[in-house]
Parts: sequence; C-alpha cells; structure tokens
Amino acid sequence: MPVIEIRPLMANDEDEWRRLWRLYLGYYQTTLADEIFDATFARLLSGDSQEYAGLLAVRDGKPVGLTHYLFHRSCWSIENVCYLEDLYVDEAMRGTGAGRALIEAVYAAADAAGSPSVYWHTQHFNYSGRRLYDRVAHLTPFLRYDRYKE
Repeated sequence: MPVIEIRPLMANDEDEWRRLWRLYLGYYQTTLADEIFDATFARLLSGDSQEYAGLLAVRDGKPVGLTHYLFHRSCWSIENVCYLEDLYVDEAMRGTGAGRALIEAVYAAADAAGSPSVYWHTQHFNYSGRRLYDRVAHLTPFLRYDRYKE
C-alpha cells in the first residue's frame, strides 16, 4: 500500500483543499458561501500563530484528507491548547491510516508548541470517525451548547 504523507497546506493546493472541504461539509449537510472558503484558505496560509493551520494527507501525489487546527489560550493552563476543528478523509481512503496520521501530525504540532492538550468535537452519528477517535483519544463527558438566537 502506498505511503500516506502528511504535509502543510500550500497555496497551490487550493482546488484540492476546496474539493475535500466541500466533501467534509457535505457529510454534515452544510454548505458555505465562496467568501468563507476564500477567507478560510487565506487564514490557513497566513502563517499567523493566532490563525488556523492546515495539513493535508497525500497519497501518490493526490490530497486525500485534511485537517485544520488552532492554538488558543485556556484559563486552565499557562500554555495554549490545541483545537482540532476539522478532519476529513476521502471515503475511499478510510481505513488506510490517513485519519490517524492527520491526528498524530496535529499531536506532534501541539507537542512542538508545548501545548498540553489537543481536543475536538464530533457529532454522535459520526460512527466511522468515532471508531478512530476511540483509539487515539478519550471521550469526555462534556456536551456542547450553542447560542439560541431567533
């Protein structure tokens, strides 16, 4: 089986990144305006330590997965913590280790930054993702609430 390479997102990856992110959003039955795609991609490439960073999983030169992550302050530690916001692997590539490799690359980035924690959320129906997450992290009892606005 060909090796999965994990590397930072680059400017010439935009078309493939958009393809993967659209598939990710589609899984959650969500669409976003083009200006959000534009702004997000610019933020991912900014190099600003206060912005999101992006990684791609690549197999045979073709991006097959992505992740976006961010370091931020926490009231519970001196060091910044790491939030893994988005993780997606092409459906045909699931089970190849690409998802695990993306998570482990975020873990490595957190370790390099001295961050004591990496966390993320997922929806309860994300069964395939949760099978992986249960092997690389522990499930917490926290629930998420969003502002209700009419």
